[in-house]
Amino acid sequence: MACWLYEGMLLFAVMFMAGWLFSTLTQMRNAMDPLRPGLQGFVFIVFGVYFAWFWAKGQTLAMKTWNIRLVDYNGQSVPQWRALWRYALSWLWFLPPLVGLWLARERGVAISAGESVVMIFGWIAVWALLSRFHAQRQFLHDALAGTRLITWVTPPRKPPAPGS
Repeated sequence: MACWLYEGMLLFAVMFMAGWLFSTLTQMRNAMDPLRPGLQGFVFIVFGVYFAWFWAKGQTLAMKTWNIRLVDYNGQSVPQWRALWRYALSWLWFLPPLVGLWLARERGVAISAGESVVMIFGWIAVWALLSRFHAQRQFLHDALAGTRLITWVTPPRKPPAPGS
């Protein structure tokens, strides 16, 4: 969980830079601009590139800090396509409650901000608890993507040979 929170802080910087780049290139003036869905799509793609790039190398910066590594079932590094697939599947953490809230709004159902927060965090809690029922205690997106998280400590470097 601590790694997840640390990753969120790093993603804030990534999102800030992506938002700045998008708004500069498109001359977006404010958050209510009609280009907002384009910004959301752009950030989705930037996050996908960020995660696919680092997961294909094994770790994001937050994962390095907490000694976590992403591997396939054979313990090998994941290819780029599998990292992208895992990224797409990881949206199962958020997509169902967001779609539910959007559908409720489209049907004219008034949902307060507090109820929205409960729906989103409730779904995340249920999703996290479901990992306890998996044989290897994996999250569903990892099981479907054929990946797993392992504890990884970087092997120590060999000291230089004397006289070199």
